[in-house]
Amino acid sequence: MDCRLVLREHGEPVRFHIRGVEVNGDKPLIIAGPCSVESREMIIETAMAIKRILVDELGFTNVVLRGGAWKPRTSPYSFQGHGARALEWLREAGDKTGLPVATEVLDPRDVGTAAEYVDAIWVGARNMQNTPLLRELAKAGKPVLLKRHFGATINEWLCSAEYLLAGGLEEVALIERGTRGINEYARFTLDITVVPIIREVSRLPIIVDVSHPAGRRSLVPPLAKAALAAGAHGVMIEVHPSPDKALSDAKQQLSFDMFEKLARELRGAGLI
Repeated sequence: MDCRLVLREHGEPVRFHIRGVEVNGDKPLIIAGPCSVESREMIIETAMAIKRILVDELGFTNVVLRGGAWKPRTSPYSFQGHGARALEWLREAGDKTGLPVATEVLDPRDVGTAAEYVDAIWVGARNMQNTPLLRELAKAGKPVLLKRHFGATINEWLCSAEYLLAGGLEEVALIERGTRGINEYARFTLDITVVPIIREVSRLPIIVDVSHPAGRRSLVPPLAKAALAAGAHGVMIEVHPSPDKALSDAKQQLSFDMFEKLARELRGAGLI
């Protein structure tokens, strides 16, 4: 496949900042926050907890606050997110804590609105090959984190990233979030092999979403440790003040206490 710009032989490894937070630098990146921005109070509470745990207590500052404004749900009857109103709440939470903020965009028509509020945008697995969206994101100029579709090959994933680089955007990272296989005990199968593979063949940083393959919160800590030990440039972790009451992905989100325990274990293992 012709996806030359993303390949390692094309140039130096891609490094960039998300509002001062370095991607592919000396420290890994932790992207943490709720699956969905459910309310103003909820996202501010979550942001304050993440800042307290990582920045204030551990002195770890390579942190981005995540929160979904538009949610791609399997069922049309599931919570779909609060849209642009959630972006206002997310921005306020970021400003109160000093954390950069990121959200997912589903529709090319929403890229401009999102770019007014957030510091980075991720493309969800279902939209990995949504080329109109990729082209619009390249023009917006915000850092983009591109998730791999659960049925996509590595080459297909890289060629999707190529759309962003070919459109003039250099601030691009990849996110592995699991493939669909025969493991009925997890939501998806985390393809940990892509971490060293991407580091070997691509210029782009590789981040691992450890919440979606887990499907349940007990699996998140070991997957986070495995991802960072394998050489991932960062991890994405869903965190919620009351996970069992979450409006989306309730089973896989960590409570504040679980997130703090994991953060301390990562620090103790020398992974952050």
